[in-house]
Amino acid sequence: MIKAFNRWGVEEITVEDKGLQKYISLAPRIVPKTGARYAGKRFHKSRTFIVERLINRLMVPGHKGKKHKKSSGHCCGAAPKTYKNVEEAFKILEKKISKNPIEIFVKAIENAAPREEIVTIEYGGARYPKAVDCAPQRRIDIALKFFAQGTYEKCFNKKKSFPQALAEELLAAFQLDQNKSIAIKKKLEIERQADASR
Repeated sequence: MIKAFNRWGVEEITVEDKGLQKYISLAPRIVPKTGARYAGKRFHKSRTFIVERLINRLMVPGHKGKKHKKSSGHCCGAAPKTYKNVEEAFKILEKKISKNPIEIFVKAIENAAPREEIVTIEYGGARYPKAVDCAPQRRIDIALKFFAQGTYEKCFNKKKSFPQALAEELLAAFQLDQNKSIAIKKKLEIERQADASR
């Protein structure tokens, strides 16, 4: 029986959000950094082990408001370093609440994935926002982006280590704590804006 990081089993983990069930892959890998060679070409993201997708996102977190200033501290693109950081963060999570950290991570994604977002429509020279449903694949991408940005914000120019910041962000998202989780805060903000522009 294969275990993620050769430590944590994923057989008992279920995705409760029906919209995300097909898009969160829980096929474990001992070393979740494979370049998704096993995933095939079409919709390969959905077939990639979800922990590997987190590692990939943490290596290239993307910009925040057209600026990279809060993500460049640890963003080196070095896979082994990020892999070790994620494993360390999962160990911290396991110590804190004595649960399978991958289960916590999956539940955190479900909690942080926005259901609606805003698009800007231009009509007759005027622009106005319109609320649209968020596609399941995009919901996961946005949640992972928020985790990456929240983690970097917590440890950038601070004494907190990267694994500690990641563990805190995932735990706060798991507990739906918008005061501590940047991902939950942003999700609620997006949904509030979408609700207002309906």
